Amino acid sequence: MIENFKGKTAVLTGAGSGFGLECARIGAKLGMNLVLVDVQQDALDKAAAEMQAAGSQVLARKVDVSSAEQMEQLAADVQQRFGAPHFVFNNAGVGSGGLVWENIVADWEWVLGVNLWGVVHGVRLFTPMMLAAAKADPAYQGHIVNTASMAGLLTPPNMGIYNVSKHAVVSLTETLYQDLRLVTDQVSASVLCPYFVPTGITQSERNRPQAMADEKPTQSQLIGQAMISKAVTSGKVTAAEVAQKVFDAIAADQFYVFSHPHALGNVQSRMESILRIENPADPFAERPEVGAQLRAALRAG
Repeated sequence: MIENFKGKTAVLTGAGSGFGLECARIGAKLGMNLVLVDVQQDALDKAAAEMQAAGSQVLARKVDVSSAEQMEQLAADVQQRFGAPHFVFNNAGVGSGGLVWENIVADWEWVLGVNLWGVVHGVRLFTPMMLAAAKADPAYQGHIVNTASMAGLLTPPNMGIYNVSKHAVVSLTETLYQDLRLVTDQVSASVLCPYFVPTGITQSERNRPQAMADEKPTQSQLIGQAMISKAVTSGKVTAAEVAQKVFDAIAADQFYVFSHPHALGNVQSRMESILRIENPADPFAERPEVGAQLRAALRAG
C-alpha cells in the first residue's frame, strides 16, 4: 500500500508500450521518479523523453529481463541513483501461441524467459532492497505488481506456453504476497490479470531472439496469432484504464487486479470442474462460435 506517490520511485519493465508506458505516464503526473526498462531502444528513448518533459527524474535502461546479469546491473543502477524503489512493476511480456506439442525449445525459452524469469529476477532483486528500506524507515511503503493474465487463471487451447508462463506468475505472486505478510506490514504485492486489452503484445514477434528468426511459424501458431490479434485489437478497455486500476490497487492494497471482471465466470467454471472432479470445462462455453472457428481452422489443415 502506498498512500502518497510524490517523490517515490517506480521501476517499470516493458515501459516502452502498453501498461508499462501508461503507468509511467500516471507516475509522472504524480511526481514519481521513474526507472524505465524496455528491450526496444527506440520505444524506450521516446518514453524517457516524454517523462522527462513531464518533469520526472528518469533512469532509462535497455534490458532483457530474462537475463540475470542485466537485471542485476539494473538493480545496482537503481540503488545507486534513487535507492530502494517503492513501486516495482514486473510487467514485460511476450505472447506466443500454437498447439503445445508444436512449440520448439526456443519458443519455450523465449516466452518463459521474459514472462516468468523476468518476474523472478524482479522479485529476487528488488524485494530485499525494499525490505531493507522498510527496516530502516518505519514510514517506508513498498508495493510489487506482477503482470500475469486471465490466461494465468484459465487454460485456453492453442496458447499453451503463454498459459504456463502466466499461471506461474499468478502462483509466484500469490506466494510472494503470503511470504511478505510473514515478515513485514510495509511491503505488499498485487497480480495484474488483464484480458484482451490493446497493448502491443500481439506484435511481440518484433523482439524474438535472432536465433528464432529462421523458424517458420506452424499453422496452429499462425491461426492462434490471427485470433488473438483480432480479440486484442477489438478490446474496449484501454491500457490507460488498466494502468489506473494498478495505481488504485496499490493505494488500496488490493491483490487481484482485473481489466475485465465479468470474465471471471470462466474462472469460476474452471474451479467448479476441479472441485467436482470433472474433466476441464469448455473454455468457449460463453462464446461457442470462437471454439467452433478454431476447431474448423485447425482440422482444415
